[in-house]
Amino acid sequence: MSGPAGAGRSTAIGALEDLGFEAIDNLPISFLPRLFAGGSVARPVVIGIDPRNRDFSVDGMLAALAEVEAAAGEAPVLVYLDCDAVTLMQRYSETRRRHPLSPRGTAQIGIERELALLAPLRERADVLIDTRTMTPHDLRAEMGRQFGDRDPAAGGLAVTLHSFSYKRGLPRGADMVIDVRFLKNPHWIADLRPLDGRDAEVKAFVEADPAYAPFYARLTDFVQFLLPAYSAEGKSYFGLGVGCTGGRHRSVAVAESLAKTLAGQGWRVSIRHRDLERASAGTGSDLGVGAA
Repeated sequence: MSGPAGAGRSTAIGALEDLGFEAIDNLPISFLPRLFAGGSVARPVVIGIDPRNRDFSVDGMLAALAEVEAAAGEAPVLVYLDCDAVTLMQRYSETRRRHPLSPRGTAQIGIERELALLAPLRERADVLIDTRTMTPHDLRAEMGRQFGDRDPAAGGLAVTLHSFSYKRGLPRGADMVIDVRFLKNPHWIADLRPLDGRDAEVKAFVEADPAYAPFYARLTDFVQFLLPAYSAEGKSYFGLGVGCTGGRHRSVAVAESLAKTLAGQGWRVSIRHRDLERASAGTGSDLGVGAA
């Protein structure tokens, strides 16, 4: 488990420990492969790693994950607790703690350094959890939903929905992709253009398209048929990409609706809006230029 300081890692690790995980925090990366050198372990393990670790480097961590997979015979799950810089600043102002990457400077400097440093891990993450609106209680509940006891119908399968822009290619980790560019595009409505698919006005516009209701009914039937079959086969993760032209309106609206439908049925669901995330990070500022 990794993520920026202040995103809630200690709370999340504590929650997993309460769920029966063996918890190890701030383990030097060089020790990570040795921990699993004997093969399988008796119970699940959560390991916290971030830039405070004495030998931390992104390349070193990615290499260590590959070594763990070779030693344990299965791929480790990288969980990334995400949070935006503004929220992290608010949390640091409340606690009055110094940022570990800026002990003599401002918290803002440390936050910016850490977010840039951890960006490759965020992209590599198997499970991305945005904690910006979560209280500690909410985060503990999310850990239980993701990794604790759950509806037997859901088995061990975790579902990740990825909204994305076709202009920037397919998302990493998607096992299947759905193209929703046939739906009417909110981009061409001036009042809707600056919004995204999480906004009620955009959602209503997309759902008003006559093609939406029959499409969504077939999509949910299809996914509900597939997920139990994948779970029975022993698959641990299933990634479904939902794409449109700009990755801002239609794909986001459909992914949000599908996430709520599947979560309501007991599946473990996380959601990533890839190109909205890039825009908020300052790497996708052209999203509003082309058709979304």
